[in-house]
Amino acid sequence: MFRSLFLAAAGSARLERMIESAPVSKGIVRRFVAGRSADEALRVSRELADDGLTVSLDHLGGDTGTPEQAAATRDEYLAVLGRLREAGLTPAVEVSLKLSALGQETDDKLAYEYAHSICKAAAEAGTTVTLDAEDHTTTDATLETLLELRREFPSTGAVLQAHLRRTEGDCRELATAGSRVRLCKGAYSEPESVAFQSALDVDKSYVRCLNILMSGEGYPMVATHDPRLIAIAEDRARWFDRSTGEYEFQLLYGVRPEEQARLAAGGHTVRVYLPYGDQWYGYLMRRLAERPANMAVLARAVKSKK
Repeated sequence: MFRSLFLAAAGSARLERMIESAPVSKGIVRRFVAGRSADEALRVSRELADDGLTVSLDHLGGDTGTPEQAAATRDEYLAVLGRLREAGLTPAVEVSLKLSALGQETDDKLAYEYAHSICKAAAEAGTTVTLDAEDHTTTDATLETLLELRREFPSTGAVLQAHLRRTEGDCRELATAGSRVRLCKGAYSEPESVAFQSALDVDKSYVRCLNILMSGEGYPMVATHDPRLIAIAEDRARWFDRSTGEYEFQLLYGVRPEEQARLAAGGHTVRVYLPYGDQWYGYLMRRLAERPANMAVLARAVKSKK
């Protein structure tokens, strides 16, 4: 129930204003978001890299409604990739990209062109791009774009969501040599017709998908904070004779930092998903939906404004 409430709250402009103006809200946002600017994103990326972690940097933006907004998103990524290269932060830092931020819903050809230019800039900077997953209505278009981009940029990564019923099949299609696949549970509210609804069913799907990826020829990126799934991933890697350099763990910035440190100390590649930008609100609500215990933190932030 709480998860549904938080996901619904992601569309509330009124609640966004209340949280943003509350005295303690800055601390809540900073727990999960590097900041609004590229300067802040690079500073946190450097701190994480110095701690032996790798990073997937995501510029937060909502659905793009105009060509101007799409171009602005493209330009932001081109600029930050240039700065990452100049700062010597590549290849430790890659970028994650939502095609909706490039106008996928209104002009998929333009979105592809912009994604291509970002992949080209990433290659020149010595790093990679991962195409983020969004709600199920975008999955086919995103995977089609991925296949096109991988013709020229084969290291372009995909994200698959275990809560979608189709994902086992997608894992089989993508578990090929050179393919990078981030497997996550999924943070979008989806209908039962396309997605598993219970936590147990999602976990079972995650393990089935994990087995497919670990037994394949690609590079699995295990995106979870669940201790059981992390342990299962380590076990599956041993079962399929994968070294720690043949897969990686991915965790969100601000979530279980002690586990990030433990895994890195054990020789694993650990990539921190690090968002930044003005459009932090929807991202924050999805993180709170994943951990309803944070509701008390949010409530204190809103109450302090009254």
